[in-house]
Formats: sequence, C-alpha cells, structure tokens
Amino acid sequence: MRKFIYLCSHLCVQVPLLPIAVLTVIPLAVCPSWRPWGAADIPVLGNPGVGQWIVIIVAAYTIIDTVRGMIDDLRHGRVGVDLLAVVAIAATVAVQEYWASWAVVLMISSGEAIEEYAQSKAESSLTALMTAAPQTAHVVRRPGVGVAGVNTGDGSDGSSDDRGDGFRKVAALPSSAASGSSDAATSHYDTVAVESVTPGDVLIVLPGETVPVDGELLSGSATLDLSNINGEPVPRGVFAGARVMSGAVNGSTTLTMRATEAARDSQYQRILALVAAARDSRPAVVKTADVLAVPFTVLALAIAAVAWLVSGVPTRFAQVLVLATPCPLLIAAPVAYVAGTGRLAKSGILIKTQDVLENLGRVTHVFFDKTGTLTVKQPQVTRVEMLPGAGTHLNEDHVLMMAGVVETYSVHILAKGIAKAGTEALSRLHRRFEEGQRLCPQPDADWPGHGRDYPVVKHIDEDAGKGISGEVNGHKVRVGRLSFAASSEDGFLPVERIVPGRATTDGDRRPGKQGEGRLADEIRTRFGMLAPDEMASYVSVDGHLIARIVLRDVPRANAKSALARLRGLGVAKLSMLTGDKRSSAAIIASEVGIDDVHAELFPEDKVTAVTTATVTPSRGVTMMVGDGVNDAPVLAAADIGMAMTDGTSTAASESAQVVILNDDIAAVPRAIAIARRTKRVMLQAVLAGLALALIGMVAAAFNLIPVVVGAFLQEAIDVVSILWALTALLDRD
Repeated sequence: MRKFIYLCSHLCVQVPLLPIAVLTVIPLAVCPSWRPWGAADIPVLGNPGVGQWIVIIVAAYTIIDTVRGMIDDLRHGRVGVDLLAVVAIAATVAVQEYWASWAVVLMISSGEAIEEYAQSKAESSLTALMTAAPQTAHVVRRPGVGVAGVNTGDGSDGSSDDRGDGFRKVAALPSSAASGSSDAATSHYDTVAVESVTPGDVLIVLPGETVPVDGELLSGSATLDLSNINGEPVPRGVFAGARVMSGAVNGSTTLTMRATEAARDSQYQRILALVAAARDSRPAVVKTADVLAVPFTVLALAIAAVAWLVSGVPTRFAQVLVLATPCPLLIAAPVAYVAGTGRLAKSGILIKTQDVLENLGRVTHVFFDKTGTLTVKQPQVTRVEMLPGAGTHLNEDHVLMMAGVVETYSVHILAKGIAKAGTEALSRLHRRFEEGQRLCPQPDADWPGHGRDYPVVKHIDEDAGKGISGEVNGHKVRVGRLSFAASSEDGFLPVERIVPGRATTDGDRRPGKQGEGRLADEIRTRFGMLAPDEMASYVSVDGHLIARIVLRDVPRANAKSALARLRGLGVAKLSMLTGDKRSSAAIIASEVGIDDVHAELFPEDKVTAVTTATVTPSRGVTMMVGDGVNDAPVLAAADIGMAMTDGTSTAASESAQVVILNDDIAAVPRAIAIARRTKRVMLQAVLAGLALALIGMVAAAFNLIPVVVGAFLQEAIDVVSILWALTALLDRD
C-alpha cells in the first residue's frame, strides 16, 4: 500500500495536470449548470455553468500546454503529432460536450502518467545501474599517508623519508592505531564527493560500501561483489596489489586502497556513460514511428470530416477524434525499445545506442575471434605424461603440484594454466591424504599434499623464454623448455640420468648443439608426438626429467551450445578469424561447430575479410565478436562490433557497439534473441493499438460509440498498447 501511495504521489508530481483533471470532475458533477451571473450567451460556447467553465479553463490550459510541447518537439527535430488531441478537445468544447472534454483532458493527463510509469518501469534495470553509482569517498588523513614524493604537510618535500609506496616513515602511531583496532583503521578519514578524489589518494572503503574509483588494493585481502559490473554472482577474493574497480561492493571487512584513476575515468563511469547514451538515443524504428503518426493524423481528420459532412451533425467530428490516438506509435514503440535495452543491461549486455538493438535483430553473419572468445583466455592443462623409464615414485598430481607452485611466480603465457591445474592437484592430494591413502613412501612424506597444508617455496628464479626453477619442500624443481628442464644448474644435460642403460660419450657430455639436439629428439620420441594444437612444458625434480605437461587452447565449455543457438535463431553463417596456425584453428572450429575458418591472418587480413562480407549485396547484417582491445580494427569494420570482457578491463573498446560484461559467450545469442523479441513486441503493440483505434473511429463515425464513451475507450486502447509494449521486459526468449 505504501508503495502504491508513493507511486501515485510521484506521478502527480511528474504530471501535475493529472490531479487537476481528477478534481475537475467534482464541480462538473455537482454544479455543471449553476449560473450566478444569469443569462450571458457567448458565441460557440453558449452560457456554460460554473462546473462547465472550470472544464473549459482546464481544457484551454491543456491545449496551450500541448501546443507548447509540440513546438518544443519540432525544435528538437521530432514531429509533434499531438494535433489530434488538441483538435479533439476544441471540438468537444465547441459542441458543448463538456463531459467528453473532461474525459479527453483526463485521457491526456493519465496518458502522460502511464507513459511516465511505463518509461520508469522499462528503465528499471538501467536506473538501478545509475543509482548504484558511488557519490562519496573516504580519503585517509592519517600521519604518514600521502602520495609518493608529494609534500604531506610537515614542511618537507618528502624526498628524504618517503618510502616510495605512498607512506612516510613516522616515529610512532597513537596507541589505538598500534593495537590494530578497527577504530584506528577507519577514524582518520574525510568523506568527500567522489569527484574530489585524485589519483594517489589513499581511500578507506567500509563494509558494504561501493568502491568509489578504480585503484590498487593496499589491504592484505578483500572480498568484492562485482555483480554491478559484470553480473558475476559469486563474490571474488582479491589480494594486496590487485586492481580494485569502482562499482564493486566491499565485503564484511574494511579495505584500504590507493586511487589510480579519477572518478570520471573509472570503470563504473564508463559503464554509466554507455547506459546513458543508450537510454537517450532513439532507434530508427522509433523515428519512423514518429513519421507514421503524421499520415495517421491525416487519416483520422479525414474520417472525422467525412462523418460530419455525411451526417450533418458536428458532434460526429468530435466522436471520431476522441478515439483517434497516435499513442501506440508515440509511446509504445519507445517504451518497448527502452525495455529491451533494460533487459540487455540486466543480462550484462550494454549497447551504445538503441539503433544497435534494431540491427542486432537482423544479424545474419557472425565472425568470431578464436583465442579468448571461442576459447578460454589461457591455454589449459589437458594431461600429464610421465617419462617412460624415469623410475620415479611420483604421479601426475605430484608433478602438477610441484610445477604449479613454481609457475605461480611466472609471467609466461602457460604459467596460469599450469598454476590452476596445480591448485586442483593439491586439492586432490589433500583429499587422498585425508582418506588415508599414503601414496608415497615414508622417506618422502614431505612431498606436497602429504600432510602439509601448503608447500614451502624457496629460491625462485625465472630465465625469460626458457623456464622457471625453485625449491618446493627442499626439492629442486625446473619447469619450462626441454633443454631448460633437463639440464643441470651448470647448463649441461645429464644424459646418463635421463636415458638409463645407454652408454654416454664425451660428445653427449659436451654442451654442443649437436649432442643436445640428439638428446632432445630421443626424449621427445619417448614421450610421443604432440598434436598440432598442443604445447608442452617439461618438468624435472632434483635433476631428473620426469614428465611433461601438455596444454592446449581449450574451447569455452558453452561455446558449442551458444553457436548452435545462433543457428537456431536463423543466423545463416558463422566464421572464425584467427592469426593462429590453420591446423590448430581447424581443431577448435570442429569442436565448436564452425565450418568457415580463416586462419594465419594478420590484423589487416581480418579487416578485409569482414569488410568483404559487409559490402556484399543482400548480405544482411554482419557482427564481429572479439575481446574489444586487440580486435578493435575488425570490430569497427563490421556492422556491429561486440566486445566480450570480464568487467576487469575497460568497459568497452571505442570501436565496439555492444559490450558483454560477464565474459560469457552465451550472451551473444541471448542479445540477438532479446533484440528480436523487443522488435516483435513493439510491432505487436503498435499495430494492435492502431487497429483498435481505427475500428473505434469507424464505429464512432456511424454513431455507434457516444463521444464520452469514446474518450474512455481511447484511454483503454492506449493502456493496452503500452502494457503490451512493457512485456518486452519479460524473459521469454
């Protein structure tokens, strides 16, 4: 009930004519013909009573206000087509049908209120994003906290005692701060407008608050809810040094961060800019609806004039016009498209303009980038191959764990995949240990996964382009290229350890390229050949080469189903564009269900492929799906560029018209399905509304619908049309 009262009061504030029109019914019903001034006929109007005069005044105000709105629309390049309403009010007053005049005024005011409600309902998802924008920030003002190299107020320039991390050395902190209490952590800050934050400021974000600007985490760890940014349902744990994005909601503990961007340049503001642009734009189909309203107005006036001329009764003219309404065109069409834009935003899909929504529904050819779009972003471990004859008691999980531990410290492209597989292997080893399975002999019980929660790691050293080494629980581990993993610390290959039973020669022991190459070939032969799309890292433990870890570019788990749904939606052609080898691209294409593969392409070749398809006659609409950064030129070349991000990169490439924030390829067919349903609902609402209005006008021309009934019937037609347009919000695709 409270919500209903709030809604009514809000609508009355937004549409002040509505309460006036409602209250006008009282004098019209109580004293319509009371004339304290006696007989005083006025041309056309006659001698109205008090109640009738009030209706005339309200009607005149409505006409003036409507004409002013029409003129304003024309100034902004939109066709003002409320002429029917103006003529209808004037006609009902002229024929002294004051109840009909009041009904038309009520119809106009309530129509504005319905439009206001429908627009706010359609924009609900967009509004939720806008209102969630952070407005304030807590800037730390404690001694010793400031921007590196900047005077912090003690009269010095910070050059002598600045540590370079934004904190200056101080002799002592208050006792409360030294105790590490939460009060000490949060009591020395100033709350300022988010626009006042500058890069370098140290900020406090309290539990449950929204991160105000992009920055770097100074706290040891934090838990962030990123659902406002990329729709990710599960909070994400981050650690010191991680990027913290504006719009993320802090968890249950206070975090400290350093701002790296001003508010206007932060992640969430980029998202809001896209939302605002989409909300304020008008799709071509809505502009067309505005133009179609003009012939509809002419048709309505023609029917009304013919009815008057044939019948000879002026009231027929008013009867027809009160039923003539372009509202299905003027309101239902934009409401449907705003609703569709809101549904896209709720699904983590942002568009730059509503014209994109129109074009999305007509896509017939989709190009996909391979790496990071059809596949996961980093190569993933597919298997571990133990070296035949190595004579080790370690199994695949041990190898993955040891390699994953050291690869955690690497920046190599394969490192993340191995580190991830290592974490999973550790979990399996822990689980087996807890179940009582001691898979290693007692002397080796200190191996990772056998009783220790976390391995002890020391002496990490990465040789760029070759591999990484370190100690894990006292055991020397080397991961990388075959020559790196198989060699000892002095760079020589210990042949006798790797190929048992084979006599070694001086040539084998020398670090010459011929001996090393022969050894490498023999080792690879013992492992077996890799598939065209596979790559490998070799692992040695305590100087013994024992295994290789095989990785490959793995398709996204839902890539095949997403592409199948695109075909189900009628998308005629799916293509892959990649700079990768043709053999590797063909394997991924066959796994996800793509027949048209363009491989070994340079960036300009990708642009040429898309441009050729775009300019082909009868081509339909082309769309390119990529990561929004590396694929910027080809995204711009297509009719629609769709960038897939995970919310941790820039909100969108400048060249992309559509941005998927949750990095989910299933959003591609979902976006097309929403766009098509939005257009279908819009056309249904418009055609149904205009058809009902046309039927009503013809019936009124034959005097089948009285003028007062016609006014209320027209209002019902508007309501039906607008409510039908709102069904674009429903998830039925």
